[in-house]
Amino acid sequence: MSRLTQAVVMLLFGGAVIKATVTDVFLRYVKEGLRPFLLLAGILLVAAAAMTMWYDLRAARRPEPAAPADGSAAPVDGSASEVAALPGGFASEPAASSGGSAPEGPTSVGGSAPEVAAPVDGSGGGGAHDHDNGHGHGHHEPRVGWLLLLPVLGLLLISPPALGSFAANQAGSVGPAAASDYPPLPAGDPVELSLLDYASRAVFDGGRSLAGRDVKLTGFITPGPDGKPMLARIVLTCCAADGRPIKVGLTGAPIDAPPDAWVEVVGVYRGEVGSDPVNKAQVAYLDIKSWQEIDQPKQPYA
Repeated sequence: MSRLTQAVVMLLFGGAVIKATVTDVFLRYVKEGLRPFLLLAGILLVAAAAMTMWYDLRAARRPEPAAPADGSAAPVDGSASEVAALPGGFASEPAASSGGSAPEGPTSVGGSAPEVAAPVDGSGGGGAHDHDNGHGHGHHEPRVGWLLLLPVLGLLLISPPALGSFAANQAGSVGPAAASDYPPLPAGDPVELSLLDYASRAVFDGGRSLAGRDVKLTGFITPGPDGKPMLARIVLTCCAADGRPIKVGLTGAPIDAPPDAWVEVVGVYRGEVGSDPVNKAQVAYLDIKSWQEIDQPKQPYA
């Protein structure tokens, strides 16, 4: 792939990274804390591509050294050498200087010119100047390199959805985090909690910090092993490639939202604890009082 092709691909890729970072599309791939690093990487890619393209265009406009008018090549060491011309435009070995002997070499009968000689005008033969190998065209870079633009254009034009119920059903639930002490919940009802915080308090604290409190959870609907809806959210360690779901079972008021629909539920702690059939992780439950369907939040991952 030519250097210009590489520069174009690098320019488009850097632009795609900058666009995804500015428009929050990057939140579907990585955690929010990586925003400044992605923006810096995109700017560096664009700058490197611009410098490469400028260098190539400047080199293309630079005039090549002019060749001698008679077509002969200039001597490498800058000194003149005497070349005797032969009939037909061929060059012979340098003529012997006065007082010296003629150079040894094969000669033809009758003093005729040697059968093999290098053409002076550069036409014909297989000399070093025959760059096109006699086919009338120079070397070309393989056009297949431009296919690298397809994934870059896909990143620019297509915004894939965040991981949803399919990914949640394929992976085991994240185990709630154990802690020696859970601080009291903030004042006010309902109190908004993350799914991971609620599950940790429900499983490892026995729901003591949740007793008598209304809590509000946000997530997407995913079918449970018994077909009943569960509330889930994908937890990222670094990026979407290592995402794993945290799931909460739902009882009480029925939810008829379809899979992947984002909902906001208000309910109270329920002492029931289940297990994820994929990895046997403990799953907390919430007794729903009310719920409503909402738009996907700007940051879909936990």
